[in-house]
Amino acid sequence: MTTHPRRLGVLSALTAVLLATGGMVGAAALEAGGAATTGADDGAGSQAEAAKMPGAPYLFLGWGDPQDAVSVMNDTGVSAFTMAFMLSSGGCTPAWDGQRPLTGGVDQQTIDAIKGAGGQVQISFGGYSGNKLGPSCSSPEELAGAVQQVIDAHGPDVVDFDIENTDEYEDYAVQDRILEAIAIVKQDNPGVQAVVTIPTATSGPAGAGSRLITRAAELGTPIDNYTIMTFDFGGSDMVADTISAAEGLKDQLKSAHGWSDAEAYAHSGISGMNGLSDMQETTTPEQWTEIRDWAGGQGLTRFAYWAVNRDRPCPGGGVTSNCSGIDQPELEFTRITAGF
Repeated sequence: MTTHPRRLGVLSALTAVLLATGGMVGAAALEAGGAATTGADDGAGSQAEAAKMPGAPYLFLGWGDPQDAVSVMNDTGVSAFTMAFMLSSGGCTPAWDGQRPLTGGVDQQTIDAIKGAGGQVQISFGGYSGNKLGPSCSSPEELAGAVQQVIDAHGPDVVDFDIENTDEYEDYAVQDRILEAIAIVKQDNPGVQAVVTIPTATSGPAGAGSRLITRAAELGTPIDNYTIMTFDFGGSDMVADTISAAEGLKDQLKSAHGWSDAEAYAHSGISGMNGLSDMQETTTPEQWTEIRDWAGGQGLTRFAYWAVNRDRPCPGGGVTSNCSGIDQPELEFTRITAGF
């Protein structure tokens, strides 16, 4: 049974702990490192403030019986969605899920409808699986050009780089390519916020995740928000595990950028998984509310979850694409997320 193409088998805590900083792919960073032209201090001013984004759960139109976005807005009060996923249709050519057209299809129709109803859109690049643009584009400039095509087509408020798996997250040359492309995208589109979404352990990002944070600071990449995927820990207390992971992220951002607690929280985000996770952890609506309130109280600026498609009750239904696996009111996680 497939829960989602993004995160099935992410097992982020286990993966992160097993990755040694530097790792087998660390040598690739030496090759890419010479391409850096921007120092860490150069990006500090542009990252001094981070604007809070509205709660934006992921909605994937190629999977899991997707709901009508405007109906969800009307039913829950949510005003933003993170639209998944922008991949490669071959080479450095962007396409929804790698196969649906960039424009003229259901994705554009949905984005236009969300905006027409007064909502905002975040567009997510990458994910756990599929043919991704990061490895497919040959240079930061080419990757930035692909992202620009998407921005020009849809005018998102946020571009989210969901960096996972061996082809992006654990390949340090590709990590660098993405980070350098983000700098170009931000220079050309200062009004668009840039997010990176990465796996985490309960103590915060480890291995390739820690390396990405440090490298972004070295390159001066103006990332508005670092979001961690707070699930697949193999734990039993999702509130405590999520808070612990977010505190670990905050500490790493402080160390890498020289930020205060408040500045680090303001560049942090949480992306959870409603109901049952891949590892059979359970996040209830009550726990998600507690996590939301903690995030808001600390000044985090992004709050999301995977996925609206799963925001339906099916107690005993297991981990599946179109319901949460638990007993819950319809669209309750989206309703909670709207309150961020």
